[in-house]
Amino acid sequence: MSKKNEIVDGAKKPIFKKWWFWVIVVALVFGRCGNSGDDKDTQISDNTSKNTESQMEDKNSESQVVDKNSESQMEDENSESQAADNNSSNQNATDKEESTNEPSLTMGQRNALKKAKSYLQIMAFSYKGLFEQLKYEGFTTEEATFAVDNCGADWKKQALEKAKDYLDTMPFSYKGLLGQLEYEGFTNEEATYGVDNCGANWKEQAAKKAQDYLDIMSFSREGLIEQLEYEGFTTEEAEYGVTAIGY
Repeated sequence: MSKKNEIVDGAKKPIFKKWWFWVIVVALVFGRCGNSGDDKDTQISDNTSKNTESQMEDKNSESQVVDKNSESQMEDENSESQAADNNSSNQNATDKEESTNEPSLTMGQRNALKKAKSYLQIMAFSYKGLFEQLKYEGFTTEEATFAVDNCGADWKKQALEKAKDYLDTMPFSYKGLLGQLEYEGFTNEEATYGVDNCGANWKEQAAKKAQDYLDIMSFSREGLIEQLEYEGFTTEEAEYGVTAIGY
């Protein structure tokens, strides 16, 4: 009877009063603490790994940017160097071409050409007039011909300049100026171009010529008109000139 009572008492004893219950509780608590520490360590480790990977990626990105910039600078330098080489090659080719194309000149031809160009800078010349001037300077016929042929002058423009030069020094009629240019060695075509384009007012030229005559000698009105006509002025131009000076 007493044994049964002990068994019943043992069965009815609360579970939290049993020793093995507390062993299990303590084991579970320590287990949870351990797992929590492991999780934190794992999370810290993961975060550290992620940060390290991020830093490595940033460094790799910076390295790639630096590499790209270096490559770009090298490409620019190579392009500039290549452009300079091309320019140098082109200049050398041009120099060679000019050297090849330049005719072989004698000393006399070179000096005659230089002299011809210097004359044209001072005054206007016809082809014939410049040739004769170079001959007068002592150049041979061959040297003078070479110089006049290669001086680059436009003979019509030279005739125009010569016509204007004459009109700056004295009055001329159309016919008189044409004859003077032909006397200077210009062809009829060149002289005509010069007279047609010199811009002279031939009636005003007649008036100036009439005054020049009266400044050196006496004329009757009719005699002065005849003298102007002899100079190449038309009757209309001569009468205008005499009337313009008050005669």
